[in-house]
Amino acid sequence: MRIDKETTVLGVIEFSGPAIGFAALDEMVKIAPIHVIDARTFFGKYLIVFTGDVASVEYSFQKGLEIGEGCIVDRLLLPGVHSEVIEALGKIRDCDEWDSVAIIETQSVTSAIEAADIAAKTGGVSIIEIKLSDGFAGKSFMKMIGPVEDVQAASDAAVSAVKAKHQLVSTIIIPQPHKEIKAFFLK
Repeated sequence: MRIDKETTVLGVIEFSGPAIGFAALDEMVKIAPIHVIDARTFFGKYLIVFTGDVASVEYSFQKGLEIGEGCIVDRLLLPGVHSEVIEALGKIRDCDEWDSVAIIETQSVTSAIEAADIAAKTGGVSIIEIKLSDGFAGKSFMKMIGPVEDVQAASDAAVSAVKAKHQLVSTIIIPQPHKEIKAFFLK
């Protein structure tokens, strides 16, 4: 799928359970032509990540919130999502850079995606991975890489937003990481 940065919107909804999440997913795809990037059960919750044009995502997002009323764990409607966020969702992006690294761990997948978008838009960093919670007790994290000053600025901006939502678990910045850990960071 081609991602148009000017018109693409990312929607993310985390539901408290799979039954309501699956029902919402059905209604969301019926109401508008969205592209579902991922929809899954994890640790008793249900996650839907989707994209598309502005109107379609907004209609589907509102329908998901309506169906899941009272069962929403976290949500995000992100117009103009940074392209690296889409590329890093549930995947590890390769990188040549190895100046400094950072990890931001959050209570929800949605907060990790939001942190990654803020970090990418702050600039000077590459988003390497956004973990979509598999085997992580319902939590999530995002990884970034870049020059230490840029990683610090991007991390500060992202952490501030995640803290405001009371979703921060932890964060770490490692300047000049040893080359021996790169294979494990990209795993």
